[in-house]
Amino acid sequence: MTTTPSQQADTRPVPLNHRRRRGLPASAALGWLAAGWRDFITAPLPSLAYGLAVFALSVTVVWTLFTLGLDYILFPALAGFMVVGPLVAIGLYGKSRDLAEGRTPSLARMVFVKAASGPQVLFTGAILCLLMLLWMRAAVIVYALFFGLRPFPGLDHVAQMLLTTPEGWGMLVVGTAIGGLFAAFSFAVSTFAVPMLLAERTDAFTAMGTSISLTWNNLSVMLAWGAIVTALVALSIATGLIGLIVAFPVLGHGTWHSYKAIRGAIRQGDRAEAGG
Repeated sequence: MTTTPSQQADTRPVPLNHRRRRGLPASAALGWLAAGWRDFITAPLPSLAYGLAVFALSVTVVWTLFTLGLDYILFPALAGFMVVGPLVAIGLYGKSRDLAEGRTPSLARMVFVKAASGPQVLFTGAILCLLMLLWMRAAVIVYALFFGLRPFPGLDHVAQMLLTTPEGWGMLVVGTAIGGLFAAFSFAVSTFAVPMLLAERTDAFTAMGTSISLTWNNLSVMLAWGAIVTALVALSIATGLIGLIVAFPVLGHGTWHSYKAIRGAIRQGDRAEAGG
């Protein structure tokens, strides 16, 4: 029996970008947040303890910066926290996985979580830390470009310096643009990479490249998720970081559900294609 040209076209492999596009609406990000909250309130003590540990670590970093006279990099450091946040949240991904698989979560299992990719998680962590340091160095360079060798006036006077001088407005515009580029790249490279390394046996560069591809091919819902993450982190900072005790675990659990909704469904589709 002969086949028509249209039937022959149907047998061609689906392009990779189409196979990684889930077609999820932006509102799906709210569903991930809700799923993160459900995981948080299910056996909440381990998640609360995890959030307290993140809060204590964050306060320690801020205190150290002030003690060493490095308060001028406080804002880049707080922004850079979003770069390494997915790595810090790996224990929360482990709890969400345990709940989905019917296991009883515990703080010990969250702290000593075992990743399918083994030491590749540490390698990814090193790369993300270098990216955060690069972001902080870029912030210092931007300050120097507009204010030269003028000493940092301190947090009490930084608003006046930025909002009442032409140099300050220039720094705000350029710094926001550069910071936005760093934030977008950091979010894309890390948001799925760490959950993928936890659940799958792969290498760091493959995980980070796949994360970028999945983010790009599901841009609308990932922009919505990024906005939710940014808003909750900003609210946590506004509360003196206390909000991290709850917000960080909820976002960590929600990130696992975003991975399962996008990467997990694609893997199932790939296996179905291979079986067919």
